[in-house]
Amino acid sequence: MKLSQERIKSAQFALMVTFFAQGVAGLSWLPRIPEFIANLGVSKESWGIIIAIGGAGSLLPLIFTDRLIIKYGTTPIIRISSVGIAVFLLALPYPTQWWLFLIAHFMMSMAFSVFNIAINSQAVMFQKSIGKVMIGSFHGAWSIGAATSAAVTSAIASFTPLKVQMAVIPLLCIGLFLWSATKLLTNEEDTHGEKKSAGKSVSLFKSSKYLWVLSIGLFAGMWPELVIMDWSSVYGKEILHLDASRAAWPYTIFVLAMIVGRFSIVKLTEKYQVNRISMVGGIFGTIAYTLAFFLSSWLSSDQNLSLLVICVFYAIAGYGISSMVPSFYSAAGHVKGLSTSAALSRMFLFNTLVAIVARMFMGGLIDRYNMPLALLFPIATFTIATVISGLVANRQNRIDQVLGYAPTSPITALDVAD
Repeated sequence: MKLSQERIKSAQFALMVTFFAQGVAGLSWLPRIPEFIANLGVSKESWGIIIAIGGAGSLLPLIFTDRLIIKYGTTPIIRISSVGIAVFLLALPYPTQWWLFLIAHFMMSMAFSVFNIAINSQAVMFQKSIGKVMIGSFHGAWSIGAATSAAVTSAIASFTPLKVQMAVIPLLCIGLFLWSATKLLTNEEDTHGEKKSAGKSVSLFKSSKYLWVLSIGLFAGMWPELVIMDWSSVYGKEILHLDASRAAWPYTIFVLAMIVGRFSIVKLTEKYQVNRISMVGGIFGTIAYTLAFFLSSWLSSDQNLSLLVICVFYAIAGYGISSMVPSFYSAAGHVKGLSTSAALSRMFLFNTLVAIVARMFMGGLIDRYNMPLALLFPIATFTIATVISGLVANRQNRIDQVLGYAPTSPITALDVAD
């Protein structure tokens, strides 16, 4: 369905607000983790187990959300799951027994997962409708929301009671969610929720080879980002011998560079295919990522110089990696025989499961060997993502990348039994 210019502007703004609010909600509780641990009276080891099991709630929606979207459309699912996000965020500070917190966290993870699939499915369909790659800007809005939330909640933590913060922020977010939902695409505009007949069921393990390539590419492109999130501060403290405050600078630079990079995707895709952008960014990003760690560790005897070096190369790496995830999300509309939501669900499922194993493997590498050596793992995946981006870019031209998802493609259901 062709959208008018006025409708394009309103839907685009609504998607930006929705992604921003999702980032705010997702990061709002993380700076207060020590207080959650104190509320429950558990050890850090037990807390890790609780969070791991609770986070597994994000896996279940990857099996059924695409069916809900096909039946009801993306906007109704976004609206309902956003209420779930707010409710379970509100509930988090109240349990004093670990199993009650676990239930709340598990349900919150489910709500976030459903929301994530629905909003990204609509974003992909929106950019196809207007003939322009916009998902990078939407992910940039998410990053701004996440960074804003983390900064604000950290700043107010010392004088704001936990229950007050965990009431105010979810209420603000649900207000933004419900307002923006009135401006999001209707079922007729994004084609979801229109087709009620069930097509051929395709087993998860019988998905097309192209989907597996995209799934591997998505993980490989996201993993270096996750490693910096998990280990950058530790690297700064233990390898560069920085204090806690300055150890956080490189990650901040990395995130800011990613935000700039994601907002630049819209302009760049006017001339270049999005996966070609991620391939070129990957080449420079991989080199910068490698130099950031090995050159800074070599200069670690000079704290100021090593900090400067890692910040400069983090900026280049952050800009280079910024288009990786959006490019693979965009390509999800090109999987033959699958709707966008079904392809994204399978890619998310693969990425989530592999990331769990990869995080354990990364920790084992650091314990068994050392951090600089363990960092060869994300460097290798960065290289793999760059190669896959090139393969995807060669497979289709820019117009196909933006408009290739056929609204009349067969409806499929995810069957994990085979």
